[in-house]
Amino acid sequence: MSSLKQFIRNVRASKTIADERAVVSKESAAIRASFREESHNSDLRRNNVAKLLYLFTLGERTHFGQIECLKLLASPRFADKRLGYLGTMLLLDENQEVLTLVTNSLKNDLNHSNQYIVGLALCTLGNIASVEMSRDLFPEVETILSSTNPYIRRKAALCAMRICRKVPDLQEHFHDKAKLLLNDRNHGVLLTGLTLVISMCEADEEEGGEMGVVEMFRPMTGSLVKVLKGLSQSGYAPEHDVTGITDPFLQVKILRLLRVLGRGDAHTSEQINDILAQVATNTEASKNVGNSILYEAVLTILEIEADSGLRVLGVNILGKFLTNKDNNIRYVALNTLIKVVAIEPNAVQRHRNTILDCLRDPDISIRRRALDLSFTLINESNVRVLIRELLAFLEVADNEFKPIMTSQIGIAADRFAPNKRWHVDTMLRVLKLAGSYVKEQILSSFVRLIATTPELQTYSAQKLYAALQDDISQEGLNLAGAWVIGEYGDALLRGGSYEEEGLVKEVNESEIVDLFTAILNSSYAGQTVTEYIITSAMKLTTRLQDPAQIDRLRRLLLSHQTDLDVEVQQRAVEYGNLFGYDEIRRGVLERMPAPEIREEQRVLGEATKKRMSKVPAAKKKISQITEQDMLLDLMGGDSSMADPGSSMNTNGGQHNADLLADIMGGGSSIPPSTSSVSNGQPKAQSNMNSIMDLFDSQPASNAQSASNDILGGLSSSQPAAAPAPQPTGHTAYNKNDLHLTFTVQRNAQAAQVIARFRNNSDFEQFTTVNLQAAVPKTQKLQLQAISSSEIDGGQEATQQMRITSVQGAPPPRLRLRLKLSYAKGGSTVSEQVDWSEPT
Repeated sequence: MSSLKQFIRNVRASKTIADERAVVSKESAAIRASFREESHNSDLRRNNVAKLLYLFTLGERTHFGQIECLKLLASPRFADKRLGYLGTMLLLDENQEVLTLVTNSLKNDLNHSNQYIVGLALCTLGNIASVEMSRDLFPEVETILSSTNPYIRRKAALCAMRICRKVPDLQEHFHDKAKLLLNDRNHGVLLTGLTLVISMCEADEEEGGEMGVVEMFRPMTGSLVKVLKGLSQSGYAPEHDVTGITDPFLQVKILRLLRVLGRGDAHTSEQINDILAQVATNTEASKNVGNSILYEAVLTILEIEADSGLRVLGVNILGKFLTNKDNNIRYVALNTLIKVVAIEPNAVQRHRNTILDCLRDPDISIRRRALDLSFTLINESNVRVLIRELLAFLEVADNEFKPIMTSQIGIAADRFAPNKRWHVDTMLRVLKLAGSYVKEQILSSFVRLIATTPELQTYSAQKLYAALQDDISQEGLNLAGAWVIGEYGDALLRGGSYEEEGLVKEVNESEIVDLFTAILNSSYAGQTVTEYIITSAMKLTTRLQDPAQIDRLRRLLLSHQTDLDVEVQQRAVEYGNLFGYDEIRRGVLERMPAPEIREEQRVLGEATKKRMSKVPAAKKKISQITEQDMLLDLMGGDSSMADPGSSMNTNGGQHNADLLADIMGGGSSIPPSTSSVSNGQPKAQSNMNSIMDLFDSQPASNAQSASNDILGGLSSSQPAAAPAPQPTGHTAYNKNDLHLTFTVQRNAQAAQVIARFRNNSDFEQFTTVNLQAAVPKTQKLQLQAISSSEIDGGQEATQQMRITSVQGAPPPRLRLRLKLSYAKGGSTVSEQVDWSEPT
């Protein structure tokens, strides 16, 4: 049996993976054999466990040594216990059942007379304590917190933190002891006490409590300020000194707890303000240790209710961090300034030049954070300067930065542009530098800007044409140029002069056609670019005057009528057919109105992610809300629809079985579809009648019988010579040439309602017709789909619903709340109406 040192030498001497595996396998087998011998030699067992721990660091399987670790815990020797507890912490975790065997050993060692054995037990419990162990052993830890020995007192504080995290209900047992720890004179005990209190306060905030724990420790603010003041003013103390600064770890912890205590409390913040100003001005910033204290002080200043002057001081400290040579410090400063800019924008603006210098930093992380911060600094007064700097950075930026940069520059220009000419020039520059990375929303916004600014349409067309003459490799530039040249090609040919531009170069019709042809024949003509060019070429046929160039455009379209892409092929074919109808072609291809882009469509990236991340639960239930709960809003709180104590029911969420039961249940539940007259308006015949009328194959009475047979065999139960009288249709809605009537028929089980939608106009069409209904909760509604959501002039659509009562019998009088929506003439109408069945 080799020693641990020899085993390590053998492993390191292995020249191949196979050799190392052989050494490990041989030693593992020897360790297993030794464990099976049940030797009582503690030295041998300790040697085996030590080798197991080395195997654990190599990633080998060591589960077979867990029991041996527990045997070492039972040994009276300190060396055995030390290795046993180390093995227990490494080889076991709180999810393993064998850990329950450790509880008794821990309990005995926590009461041991040797402080170092107690320390081992506390260290182990603080690392692997489970919920059950925490509940069993917290009394011992609570007792040790009152010990006079600072060595075990500080270990007990960290162990108590683990217990409080595992079982929050046990926190109250440690509150009083934690207060005593905050007044301890020993630096180590005070440091661990601060850690325990911070953990308690943060856990209370995360649980959304009433800040009871924080309120409990706020009276300790004065003593903490006194300790921090003593640390910042004390001279050289060799025991706690780090590069000339007394106990920086303790200072950072105190600042962190003061931040928690002062957050949202003006009185506590006022107590803290003076010491924060003192720490911020007296701490040496030339060393990294001092910077850590300054950074923690700045975070505290920004989170408590500090006065404006102190906040400006904090921002200035971050500004000094930006000039530091250490990239970590600069990254931290940029990351913090992003959060501060909304609180103290003017103070951050003073460091604008330093922030812009970070855009040229070799470290990509620094550039990314500086870029994010730069966009937050843009406002009306500095938009020209900052956009100019950002465009200069865009020219040399990494490709991963370009999508977000183009979007942010577009949004900033849209919000803060001093004039539209500057806005157009800025977006032209963006398209030239990174047109392939411009998102669709930004491109649409740019096109809308040009379409809504007549005085700049000629200028924009000329600039885009000149840009395309120089470079056709940018997709966004190709798309914008194609749209603008196609729309305002006649203005491009007329030309004009613009201030510093001087006389604009004359453009020939053939040159425009040559440009479009060159783009289509290049490797940059993707599907979208090709579609834009084809549409723009078709528009140019009404903008150009030379018949030869118009014929070139026609042949250009003809060449794409056999394109492999169906969309391109369809456009080319349909546009080619328009050449036979010149008057129609000129009318169809007139200038388009300015496209309407909703403001929220331009909000990109992070804003959308943040909004979505706030409602994960709602997103999961969206289908249920759509099907079941949406109509509850229609019925909510209206006493005219039902008694105050009654609740409502809707038509959503029906199972297939319910729908089938509705369709198949009762031969007379579905009324025959026949012609009727309501309010002087003749009702349309059923589809079967219409078909029979077309073929004139039988009299109307026979057609009606056939229709009845199809819809449920009603004609078999009634003589054909004496048809049952049809129920009268009741008007529920009559606006905008849309007439909605309800026909009600009852049987012993339910009330069957047929909704008839009639388009009373001669030419206009209703589209996306949709009816939703809700009934009182004492009733149950099953609503089928509408026969057609598009209703032409003079035509009719139907929709059936079945209403039953909770008691079983059909309701004596129907009450419905309806939500009707439809589109007509390009506008959408949505209305809510209440309908009660006439008596």
